[in-house]
Amino acid sequence: MIIRNAESCLKEAAAGYPIAAVTGPRQSGKTTLVKHVFSDKPYLNLENLDLRQLAEDDPRGFLNRYKEGAVLDEVQRVPQLLSYLQVAVDENSRPGRFILTGSQQFGLLSGITQTLAGRIALIELLPFTLHECYSKVALDKTLTLDEVLFAGLYPPIHDRKLEPSQWYGNYVRTYVERDVRQMVNVRDLSTFRRFVRLCSGRIGQLLNLSQMANDCGITHNTAKAWISILEASYIIYLLHPHHQSFNKRLIKSPKLFFYDSGLACWLLSIRSAEQLSTHSLRGSLFEGFVIGERMKASFNEGIRPELFFWRDRSGNEIDLVIDLGEKLQPVEIKSGQTLNRDYFRGLKRWLSDAGQLAVRPMLVYGGREAVSRSGIDIFPWLDKGWLDLSSS
Repeated sequence: MIIRNAESCLKEAAAGYPIAAVTGPRQSGKTTLVKHVFSDKPYLNLENLDLRQLAEDDPRGFLNRYKEGAVLDEVQRVPQLLSYLQVAVDENSRPGRFILTGSQQFGLLSGITQTLAGRIALIELLPFTLHECYSKVALDKTLTLDEVLFAGLYPPIHDRKLEPSQWYGNYVRTYVERDVRQMVNVRDLSTFRRFVRLCSGRIGQLLNLSQMANDCGITHNTAKAWISILEASYIIYLLHPHHQSFNKRLIKSPKLFFYDSGLACWLLSIRSAEQLSTHSLRGSLFEGFVIGERMKASFNEGIRPELFFWRDRSGNEIDLVIDLGEKLQPVEIKSGQTLNRDYFRGLKRWLSDAGQLAVRPMLVYGGREAVSRSGIDIFPWLDKGWLDLSSS
């Protein structure tokens, strides 16, 4: 088993709250993590129809069977159970009694907000990080960036050595489409499939719901609802623009990215790493990968990251701005292997505008050499330095 970086955060949460919940996309390793960390607790999977029936018919009696606590997997399947959990932990608030997991952000978080506020700690678990998945030797000597982007970082692919394209096809049919049916009434599933593929073709672009609705033959409100579903299912995320204007007119629309590059590749009909190497969206896939890795680093520390991009209406842009409160950290992301002077122009222009607000500018690129140039730290994609939260 691969030790997850979120393990220490989960243990800390269970030591301070009567309930700890792990949420995230399906097949991201939630069950494996909680069963490993809490191997001494009874494990109850509410996908099991018999268990689910017991919990629905007699939730109080169901919980009374496990007064010392338990792991409740896929708890969003029995949403009414959350109210009874509130009563149970109010009567006995011993830390770490119940550990919950859930795949649907809407189903789990809405219940937590309404019934368990103040009693629960929430950990978001995404697929493997780059350095969880691959050893340093593999990254240094054998793997190429294209191979990493193509395979993605979902645990089953690497744990079971599965062929990525086949697994992602099954993942979309088995999990994504099933969850969609449970979250909203999609009358025409083929139209939804086309919409998801349409999203993959717009990775790294500004979100234009009206255009996407027209291209897919649906209403603007339907497109908006489906984007929300894909966000809630941890398929996509929207990177919003930072509000700092520096007396310039700013773009206000978010940019669309996929959490996992392998899934995006499958939706783009990319079927090999070699095919990816010349694909027009390779740079956007890499940009999403870098932002996603930074997001995972924060989630694994129990932190909700403040990540943005910056673009004015003249086209000046910074790929990633990390809001540190009183300071802003700019990050440029370039997939090329050779450092080019054009890579630095955006950073230098933004730094001159930001002045004292800026801290430690970084460039993450597709090469393998770490250097510093003109006060900018340059990191190769396989280096951990650009993920170090403590140095931000």
